[in-house]
Amino acid sequence: MSPTASDAIKSNLGEAGDHIKQAASHAGEAIKSASSVAGDELRLGKAQVKSELADSALAGIAAAEQLGGAAREQMDVLMDKSRDMLDSASELIRERPLTAFGIAFAAGWLIAKIARSSDK
Repeated sequence: MSPTASDAIKSNLGEAGDHIKQAASHAGEAIKSASSVAGDELRLGKAQVKSELADSALAGIAAAEQLGGAAREQMDVLMDKSRDMLDSASELIRERPLTAFGIAFAAGWLIAKIARSSDK
């Protein structure tokens, strides 16, 4: 007996169903594999982010440690400038004592006047 058209359709549909089952199985495996790879990539990315944040924190701490030295350097510069100004003022007072006394007297009088006017 030769196969009928109905038998051929059934056979072809059965074969198509088997292929669909296999395709679904392969798709599931691919999704599982992709999810595993994505998880690995996510863990790697997370580790890299943590590493960069740790490096950033270390660099920030190093900068903060250097702040004290930078502040001391700036203070030394200011102290040198103030010494230079005091030396210059001392030299001016030695060269022109009457002028220096007059300026000091006028400044004292002005400060006293301002202080008295703010008390009222």
